[in-house]
Parts: sequence; C-alpha cells; structure tokens
Amino acid sequence: MRGVTGTAGCGHGRGEGAEVLLVRVAVGDHQAFEELYGLISGPVFGLVRRVVRDPAQSEEVVQEVLLELWRSAGRFDPARGSALSWILTLAHRRAVDRVRSVRAAGEREQREALRAGEPAFDHVTEEVEAGLEREWVRRCLRRLTDLQRQSVTLAYYDGYTYREVAERLSLPLGTVKTRMRDGLNRLRGCLGGAA
Repeated sequence: MRGVTGTAGCGHGRGEGAEVLLVRVAVGDHQAFEELYGLISGPVFGLVRRVVRDPAQSEEVVQEVLLELWRSAGRFDPARGSALSWILTLAHRRAVDRVRSVRAAGEREQREALRAGEPAFDHVTEEVEAGLEREWVRRCLRRLTDLQRQSVTLAYYDGYTYREVAERLSLPLGTVKTRMRDGLNRLRGCLGGAA
C-alpha cells in the first residue's frame, strides 16, 4: 500500500467524506478505497495500537481491518452512525479479537508446559526482547528529520489523519504526506536492519 499515500488526497478536493467513499468502495472502486485509506489509516492504526500494543501485530490487525472494509463496505448503514465510527468499531473488534486470541494461545502454551513438566514461557527473555525492540524503534525515529518524526508520531502513535497532522503542524497537506512517506521509508529501512 506504499503508493496509496501519494493519492490519498485526490478526492478530498471534491469534498468527499468517508461516507461517500464507502459507497464507492462498496461497488469496487479502487481509487475510492485509496482515498478512504488515506483518510482513516491514522485513526485506525492509533486505535488498534492502543488495544493490541505490539507494533507488528497492530500492523497485521490494520491490514485485516482494511481487507474487511474492502469486502464489507456495502454493509455500512449511515442511519446507524458515521462512517468513521463504523470503521473504528470494526477496528476495535478486530483488535480485541487479536488480544483474546494471543492471550488464549499463551494460556494453552502454559497448560501444555505444565503438563509436560517443562518451564512455562520465558517471560524474562520476552521482556528483554521487547525492550530491545522499543529501543531500536526509538533509535530509528531519532534518525528522521524533526518534521518526519512529528508527522509519523502524530499519525501512527496518536491516531491523527494526514489532514489533522497538517493542521496541527500548520503545514500544507501535500508537505505532510511527502514527509510522512519519506519518514516511513527511512523507518522501514532502519528497522529492516534490526531483523
């Protein structure tokens, strides 16, 4: 979905909101989906990240939400609420399902380990690895320019849309999209070195 950010604002000049875009997505309009993605990706990721906490799993859940959105856009009923509320409800349900699934898997592993007489999951190792991952992300974020870091942080950790990021930073929307795309590419490259 790398190319999506570059076209996300195309329909905004026509004033199309999420409701209109969802109707177009329901009939298979790929351009509308790209525009909708640009509009909702920040808030969806922010919500999922707060529920799931793990960045990699959060990204997976967001992808699942986007796929579900593509498949089920026709089920949106504007009489029951706004498009963004409907989308965030889908995202929240997916995120909660993921947390429950991970928790259940951990409990199964623990039961199996107890039955086999083996030590349960090594929490110390997991905590150390998680701490190292967080430090690596911080280190990679420090390599971005101030504007890139602010844009990425506002969109992906605080859940703001591109337009909201632009307003908060008092910058043109196109500038924010470009800086965010460049910043995400630099982050991807930096974090790829951690693997």
